[in-house]
Amino acid sequence: MTACDAALEAFEEHRSVLTGVAYRMLGRVTDAEDVVQETWLRWSGADRGDVRDPRGYLVRVATRLAVDRLRQVQARREAYVGPWLPEPIATDYGPAVPDTAERAVLADSVSLAVLVVLESLSPLERAVFVLREAFGFPFGEIAVTLDRSEASVRQLASRARRHVDERRPRFTVDPAEQRDLTEKFLAAATGGSIENLLELLAPDVRLVGDSGGKVKAPLRVIETADKVGRFLYAVAHQPRPEAEVRFLEINGRPGALVLSGGRPDTAFTLDVADGRIVAVYLVRNPDKLGGLAA
Repeated sequence: MTACDAALEAFEEHRSVLTGVAYRMLGRVTDAEDVVQETWLRWSGADRGDVRDPRGYLVRVATRLAVDRLRQVQARREAYVGPWLPEPIATDYGPAVPDTAERAVLADSVSLAVLVVLESLSPLERAVFVLREAFGFPFGEIAVTLDRSEASVRQLASRARRHVDERRPRFTVDPAEQRDLTEKFLAAATGGSIENLLELLAPDVRLVGDSGGKVKAPLRVIETADKVGRFLYAVAHQPRPEAEVRFLEINGRPGALVLSGGRPDTAFTLDVADGRIVAVYLVRNPDKLGGLAA
């Protein structure tokens, strides 16, 4: 095996972790892929003879690149038209993540609700939270990754955890129950009555729609069951050519992709608590739907 082949084999072994870290840091697949590609370029050109821990080295490079890129894109997001949501991704860990507890942690850390909360953290806080909470890296290793003292990293972790806990949804739902509610929600919106739809919504339900100003979607968060229900019912009954629905696991939650004329139109996921829908996330920005369609 040549040195180049060995470098590629080591990189591919850890690619999924690098992609996972970069996506949770940046919320966009393209940005995450750019970080992973740049990490490969640096790895392939590095003096690897002194690298005892390839995984740690690669994660360190990818995390630092992601922190730098996040600082760049934050200004761009301030000019985003309407609410911003992460780019939705299909998540099916399959046999690669057999442990239920580990699967639950990965799914929760990539949910749209949590990623939206992470947007309010500083780049360093976000990096510490992702590495610690999603991937279980020890504080000492995170300190080396970010070139900070371990005490500083622990402070960042505590601040980030407190911030996320204060703002993240506090509920756990059986995936089968959420899938059932997702199907009922879609059936009520498209074929049932407005009353059927309202019965599924919590009184304080919120709807967040992301269009980037490129297609029609609410430019503000819609709140209360009556307003959300009537909006969804009206939208669902607009004519769409050759409408098709594909049920998917999106960002660790049961969801669906709606296609119109063979093109991706809308991706949605729901947050559920006590048998009712408490949040609806709609992504309509066409730039964010290509990956799901594929």
